[in-house]
Amino acid sequence: MTGNPPLQLKPRLDLSIDHAQAIVSRVAPRATVHEVVELRGGEISTIHEIVLTDATSHILKVYPASLQWKMAKEVLVLGLLDQADIPVPRILLADDTRSIIDLSFVLMSKLEGVVLGRRDPELSDRHQFAIFAEMGAALRRINDITLDSFGYIGPNGVWTPHPTNRAYMSAQFDKKLAEFCTRGGDKALAERLRSSIAGRSHLLDAADRPRLCHYDLHAGNVLVTPDGKPQLCGIVDFENAIAGDPLMDIAKALYYFTPKDAARRDGLLAGYGAIDRPDWEATIDLYRLACTLELWCWFAQIGKRDGLADLARELESSTG
Repeated sequence: MTGNPPLQLKPRLDLSIDHAQAIVSRVAPRATVHEVVELRGGEISTIHEIVLTDATSHILKVYPASLQWKMAKEVLVLGLLDQADIPVPRILLADDTRSIIDLSFVLMSKLEGVVLGRRDPELSDRHQFAIFAEMGAALRRINDITLDSFGYIGPNGVWTPHPTNRAYMSAQFDKKLAEFCTRGGDKALAERLRSSIAGRSHLLDAADRPRLCHYDLHAGNVLVTPDGKPQLCGIVDFENAIAGDPLMDIAKALYYFTPKDAARRDGLLAGYGAIDRPDWEATIDLYRLACTLELWCWFAQIGKRDGLADLARELESSTG
């Protein structure tokens, strides 16, 4: 591995009630902060619930200094979803001035519900199918939003625009294979992957229009009703959004499933609806390779080395 230190994520933040009050007062001068509770979230940002007296709570999302640009990106993507029929947070305040706390943050409306991952163990296959069908339908509505070019979405739009999906994905594969080698991956495996990808690159031509992709839809980023049959209450965390092929979004959502998750997989695909694309399953397999390669590079970047061997084995199996 390289000698570079791991990327620092999830900033440690001692958010006092006074700090929270100063933030909330900028959007609701008469509101009073009652309590600040740190929530469990993803690997990148720190998330707090700001509980108000006699008002609905707000959510404060604080970004690490190394990735502060993700604040503007999330504001941008949620703005694209403003007219879509999808329950997503509403941005109340975005601040990168560091005048209240020494990090960039957004203050968002709090969606009702609990994280789907917390309810998973209690849900029957029938309920799993139903809630993942709702997720699939919501993913389709996200993918209905078109953009001007293919590429990774940054704080001001697509960062490096590409005219076609093949051009974008070819650049991504080249970039990640180079990173794989730089971060200590097997160079011979990288060459086998490069050859396998080249033999399937024609599959990338079927995506003719860049579409908004959440690109991280899983049970940890979905809110559902807390009791009874789960119903979709919200989709959160658009930090990884891209302008790309909807099949890549589906591939990333399916990536989190194990062989035991047939009800989830079937539900997601049923809710998403008909996929009118030749060789769509083979295309999803190619995108799964991309997901695995990205995850290997991410784990290496943040110093999570325990999972690298398993991911390398999965990469090897994808070359056959």
